[in-house]
Amino acid sequence: MTRYFPAFMAFYFPRAHAAIDWRAPTVFLETELAQLARDAMLGRRMADKLVQVTLHGGAVEWVLLHLEVQGRREGGFAERMFTYNYRIWDRYRRPVASLALLADGSRSWKPDSFGYRLLGSSMRLSFPVVKLSAYADRVEQLLLDDNPFGLVTAAHLLTRQTKGDSRRRRAEKRRLVMLLFQRNWDKRRIIDFLNVIDWMMRLPAELERALWNDIRVMERSDAMPYMSMFERMLRDEGRQEGRQEGWREGRQEGLQSILAALLEERFGPLPSEVRERLAGADGEQMLCWAKAVLAAPTLSAVFRQP
Repeated sequence: MTRYFPAFMAFYFPRAHAAIDWRAPTVFLETELAQLARDAMLGRRMADKLVQVTLHGGAVEWVLLHLEVQGRREGGFAERMFTYNYRIWDRYRRPVASLALLADGSRSWKPDSFGYRLLGSSMRLSFPVVKLSAYADRVEQLLLDDNPFGLVTAAHLLTRQTKGDSRRRRAEKRRLVMLLFQRNWDKRRIIDFLNVIDWMMRLPAELERALWNDIRVMERSDAMPYMSMFERMLRDEGRQEGRQEGWREGRQEGLQSILAALLEERFGPLPSEVRERLAGADGEQMLCWAKAVLAAPTLSAVFRQP
């Protein structure tokens, strides 16, 4: 969502996307949002985003766009949106746009406002809400959409639809991966969205190995030349042997080299302290960091993992 924020907004909130001047810098205010959440005793919400954007019509005109991605029903959700909104206003004294993307399975739950009236006074926040479940009958259309979040939405819906049916999920996952590699995208984007689909559509180990073996065969035939060698090796090590005890010394050193190379490919040259941390890590820790690399926005975020 952070790396592909314009595409995210264009797919789920097209009216807001059209109002934003994408030539101006977009600033993600993660630290500020975390502090606001602590102050309000709202708990930790990993998918919340607080973003500074500029609107069309003047360089001085900007808003703080508060995005919520909610994966399950929550009784106090609308009130939490309200609380975030007024706390952001209180902190920055700028207009605040609150938007919600709901990924739960219910079509009927759609909280879009919170407010109260008392003694002639009233207070109310209304906010746009997008439900992923509303796309449930449009999966085939989503698969043809050029926006990558069409594919992400389809993966989410197909994951729900194939719950308890691993063989159908394997077939659908293979179809999504093939569609992904047919896109005329750069390598980084393909790898990023491949990792999202892989994370969503978990399979039993036997079916997972069969799927990726099939993909490797296609890769050797130049059908899909985009997978990073390092990510593929880490995937193989992690799935097939990463949770086994008794790491051999050579394998551990090999994983250190692979993880260091993957980090450099993603984030650039590594500081000496990062290399020292890799050298002192065991196999389980390195696999934890390797998984974090796939989604972490910064190098430091990788090492926040336990």
